[in-house]
Amino acid sequence: MNIYVRNMSYETTEDQLRLAFEGFGEVSTAKITTDRDIGQPKGFAFVEMSVKDEAAAAISGLNGQDMNGRALNVNEAKPRPEGGNGQRRSY
Repeated sequence: MNIYVRNMSYETTEDQLRLAFEGFGEVSTAKITTDRDIGQPKGFAFVEMSVKDEAAAAISGLNGQDMNGRALNVNEAKPRPEGGNGQRRSY
C-alpha cells in the first residue's frame, strides 16, 4: 500500500521516516519529495508498505503524531487521475 505523509518538518530525514513506519511493519520504500530545482524537501513523502494490514496500522498509529515538531497527516495515497490535465492532487 502506498501511503501519503504530509505536514512534515523540512528537517525530517528518510531514515527517520522509515524508522517511524517500521514500528508497524516492513517498509518497502520511504521517499521524501524534494523540489527538483533546489533540492529542498517539499514537506511531504510517500511510504510503501507491502502488507496492507501493517500499512493501515501505520496510518492510524502515525496520523496526528508529532515528528520533529509537526503533527503528521498520514493517509492512503490515491493514484493520480488519468489524462494529465494539470490539476493538483487533492487529499
